[in-house]
Amino acid sequence: MERPFTIRHEDLALAATIHYPSQEGHTPEQKMPLIVICHGFVGSRVGVNRLFVLAARQMAEQGYLVIRFDYAGCGESQGVYGDHGIDSMMAQTRSVLDYGLSLDCVDPCRVTLLGHSLGGAVALLTAAKDRRVKSLALWSPVGYPFADLVRIVGRDIYDETISKGEADYQGYRLKPPFFESLQEHQPFQQASKFLGDVFIAHGTSDDAVPPDYSFLLEKTFWQRGEGHCDKNIIFQADHTYTHGKHKEELIQSTLEWLGSHRQRQQDWQHWSI
Repeated sequence: MERPFTIRHEDLALAATIHYPSQEGHTPEQKMPLIVICHGFVGSRVGVNRLFVLAARQMAEQGYLVIRFDYAGCGESQGVYGDHGIDSMMAQTRSVLDYGLSLDCVDPCRVTLLGHSLGGAVALLTAAKDRRVKSLALWSPVGYPFADLVRIVGRDIYDETISKGEADYQGYRLKPPFFESLQEHQPFQQASKFLGDVFIAHGTSDDAVPPDYSFLLEKTFWQRGEGHCDKNIIFQADHTYTHGKHKEELIQSTLEWLGSHRQRQQDWQHWSI
């Protein structure tokens, strides 16, 4: 079952959709693992070619409670996108976590942020500061927010934003504070602060965010004292996993990793006892 709803963040209403797992095999006493999906730059909770819809539905079928939402100024959420930088996106993500963890059916020990592209960077930065996040799934994550976004929108758009106070990019008004916020955050530097398990996926034909980033991130995560990191480099997949076989491999490998992470948690609990 799934339903649309809104989440309050400060004075904004964020549009969201919640996916409930099938009740088969579940008892009312059992808590459900939570996954929150963070979309990318000027994206939405639907995803390109319905990527997040398909992923959320398959994850719900496997017993996960999934929330996907639109950042302010995107999709059906209120706000102007260019008015909200990475700090605001992190705060919005925490508001969604607040809602998810307020549900009695959610297991607070099994909380995953799944982020794509810029949403991957936001998920990582949020998890580095919010201990409620226990694991991360990063799809084609942005590694250098300012440089990557300037390259994506084009130098002309960035220069116009600085000289005129705003610029139009695909109908979104970008403003200097948005780019300033991108300069203030470095995911690679924050990665070592997150001590939970991580899954990284990237396509070899990604022309928006270099696949090399995921190899560097994996190395950074493995240098931590705690937590595992696994990755799947998908041959010929583009940034948004356009082809059906790439999308299927992405979702399936993520589900397999979620299952192995869940098993490691159970094994650790048994060993601790």
